[in-house]
Amino acid sequence: MESILIVSFPKPLSFPVVSEVSASKTTGVPFPRCRVRNMLEKYRTVKLQRGLVAQHVARNNEISSAYQSRSAKHIANAASSQPLESEPGALESEPGAYHPKNPRESMQDALNAFYRFSRPHTVIGTALSISSVSLLAVEKLSDFSPLFFTGVLEAIVAALLMNVYIVGLNQLSDIEIDKVNKPYLPLASGEYSVTTGVMIVSSFAILSFWLGWIVGSWPLFWALFISFMLGTAYSINVPLLRWKRFALVAAMCILAVRAVIVQIAFFLHIQTYVFGRPAVFSRPVIFATAFMSFFSVVIALFKDIPDIDGDKIFGIRSFTVRLGQERVFWICISLLEMAYCVAVLVGAASSSLWSRYITVSGHAILAAILWNRAKSMDLKSKAAITSFYMFIWKLFYAEYLLIPLVR
Repeated sequence: MESILIVSFPKPLSFPVVSEVSASKTTGVPFPRCRVRNMLEKYRTVKLQRGLVAQHVARNNEISSAYQSRSAKHIANAASSQPLESEPGALESEPGAYHPKNPRESMQDALNAFYRFSRPHTVIGTALSISSVSLLAVEKLSDFSPLFFTGVLEAIVAALLMNVYIVGLNQLSDIEIDKVNKPYLPLASGEYSVTTGVMIVSSFAILSFWLGWIVGSWPLFWALFISFMLGTAYSINVPLLRWKRFALVAAMCILAVRAVIVQIAFFLHIQTYVFGRPAVFSRPVIFATAFMSFFSVVIALFKDIPDIDGDKIFGIRSFTVRLGQERVFWICISLLEMAYCVAVLVGAASSSLWSRYITVSGHAILAAILWNRAKSMDLKSKAAITSFYMFIWKLFYAEYLLIPLVR
């Protein structure tokens, strides 16, 4: 390679360096000053060319040596069935070098993305609410049988599959809005493509209906079907649908699913299908439906408070956009405090001493905690509002721990 490069340049000229004075003394003819200058410049040019060639050849030799060394390492790694990155220093200094993740890291990333896609606070709320309502159908200790636990598990799994469909469809319909409001979600951040999102929600909806049909419980199947219809109408952006654009209709969708369907349909699933008893609504079931109606309205209103920026940009006329964050916040607090007061009165009217004590004290404590935290709320901080919204969901979970104790 060196010989090929060198032949493209002329050989350096050998000539004596003669001063103008000595030349004139020897020949008697004046030596032109410009000729001396041209000869010196030509000599410097050729010298510079040879220096550049030498540097280029040296650089090529270094690259060739490094390539051969890496090739040898790669062969050695392949022979020993070890990944290339396990060799210390292999390609680490190369900018932009590809470092593949090991299977464990890839699996962790995939699980983390799906965890955020499934909206875990709704998953926990669904599982806890179905478990709690199912306990309301228990009348005696012998009801805690394998048949009961199997029925509860079937209902939870089918409902969670439908839950992922509903929240996933909402994200597919709100990608641009979520880039403003919730940029950490997989579709908004680009971790999931639209195709991936469609595949997930479609497969989960099919699995949910398949399980509901296999179980053979009509209350369970109708709960899944109505949830599917309302969840689709709430989110999908087609004419006459996308009901989330209308604040009142959006609130009614959430109330219907969280307050009515969950309480009544899943209670009937255990009461009629699992236990084979007549469909009689007990006092605790009526209380749970009424109380969760308040709670569902609060969730429907409060969820839009931290999302006000994106909703304004994309024309979602939520109550928060219309009335302002502070006003909607205190409406939510007032509704919850009213619900807790009613719960205290219901608990005080119980004929069971232990139920009266637990339900009255439990709801009074939750009401006090809510009021104390609401007074210190900073409505100018989006992080604080989002944190309070998660606190509302914790109160939602706590209520489902108290509902089975209402007698």
